[in-house]
Amino acid sequence: MSRLPSIGGLVSARAALVAAAVVCAVVLVGVVAATGAGVAGSHAADAGNDGEPVVDPPTYDPDRPTGAGTATVLRDGSDGGGADGSDGGAADGGAATVDAETYDDLATAVDAAGPGATIELSGVFEPAETVVVDDPELTIRAGSTHGALIDGGGEDTTIDVRAPDATVEGLWIDDTGEDLESQDAAVYVAENATGATLADLYLTDAAFGVWVNGADRVTIADSRIEGTRAPRFANRGNGINLWETNGTEVRDTEITDVRDGIYYSWASNVEATGNTMWDLRYGVHYMYSDDNRLANNVAFENDVGYALMVSEDIELVNNTAVANRGKSGHGVLLKEIDRSVIRDNRLVANGNGAFLYNAQHNEVRGNLLYANGVGIHHSAGTEGTLVAGNSFVNNDEPVLTTTRDLVAWNGTDRGNYWSDARVADTDGDGISDARHRPAGAAERLVQEHPAAAVFADSPAFDAIRLVESRFPAVESAGIIDHRPLATPAHDVEPYRPYAAAVDAAAEYDDEPGDDHHQ
Repeated sequence: MSRLPSIGGLVSARAALVAAAVVCAVVLVGVVAATGAGVAGSHAADAGNDGEPVVDPPTYDPDRPTGAGTATVLRDGSDGGGADGSDGGAADGGAATVDAETYDDLATAVDAAGPGATIELSGVFEPAETVVVDDPELTIRAGSTHGALIDGGGEDTTIDVRAPDATVEGLWIDDTGEDLESQDAAVYVAENATGATLADLYLTDAAFGVWVNGADRVTIADSRIEGTRAPRFANRGNGINLWETNGTEVRDTEITDVRDGIYYSWASNVEATGNTMWDLRYGVHYMYSDDNRLANNVAFENDVGYALMVSEDIELVNNTAVANRGKSGHGVLLKEIDRSVIRDNRLVANGNGAFLYNAQHNEVRGNLLYANGVGIHHSAGTEGTLVAGNSFVNNDEPVLTTTRDLVAWNGTDRGNYWSDARVADTDGDGISDARHRPAGAAERLVQEHPAAAVFADSPAFDAIRLVESRFPAVESAGIIDHRPLATPAHDVEPYRPYAAAVDAAAEYDDEPGDDHHQ
């Protein structure tokens, strides 16, 4: 007769071991509570650098143009140079030329130019009112990049584009109005301005940098936007505000000191690539915007890097989120996001690497989650998520979940790498023979009883984790990876300085305003 216990007996024995370990931990927690001992949670990143930036922001400090504005209007294939700096008009003194006629007022030059003309500027213009572009295919450009300044004087929108296929290029636009309800912007692109191009712009002290209001196929490229630096996010506009636009492209643009870097509302088929966003509420903010792509962007030291909300069919690919640790503190937020792909991103030293809230049927694959407070926070109503090929390295908590079910994150041949997992790869196929429970009974105990965190590395908690990883018959609510990777799929070395520079206890903005999360 076999001396092996029955399956029923084995389950009972293992369940008893789990129960004993939990009881042991709870008793210890009670002792700590009774004696008034404090509990300090560990942090993945070392204490920081007394307020110094974790990532050095890109700087830009051009010489401010001087002298009255000069404009040259070109027609019939004539070429007066352009924003590349070649023969682009006088350096000082102000005039506009239409077929060899000059103007010292920008609005008058725009009215005189007509469809298809090019107006080339240098020097400083101070228009008395908004400059309206209502001729199709009209180009307004600087003779040399940022060698022409349009000073809005703190009133209203500076340039209002109302005709299709217009171009605004190479200009420095400063000091718009501050009325957010009136949508005061450096450049406002109206519904009829389909195909507009905004390139090489330097927009400073702007309530909104660019507001796209229903126009399709707009291109915004190679620009820098600096907002009003109002101390409350609620008093700032967005860097780029996209409303009811389709097929628009935003690329290679730097955005800072606004509320949200790129804000989407009912925008679709928008591609945003190569942009850099810092010191904001949200680097990118989606609302009701489907079928969009974000790739190769960088968001750092914001409240949230990429806040994707109430949208579907989004691609978030090859982006970086570093040190986004504000009131929300997410590298990536997926709130009511469905059927989307989060792939090959680097999420480093954020409060939460990724936060999933009521997100359905998404794919989270091939990402690096390193030195975050929580790698992935899996919260209310999130279902059907495929999580595979990711590297969870030195996060305070790899996973935090509120689920009452046992959730398997991948049905693939290969799971994720976990730096805290017990790896046993006996056949050398790169996959551990033991499953991993990044969020199981021990983690739930700490979540429900925070004082228990002091025992997170105790023998009692280790016993719980050992049982859950070794014995499939013992199941408890939480997250399970059936095929954890034996080695990391990502190199963390380039990101170690950022992790070491973060003070995990510090918040980015102590006074974000009442409308901080709206």
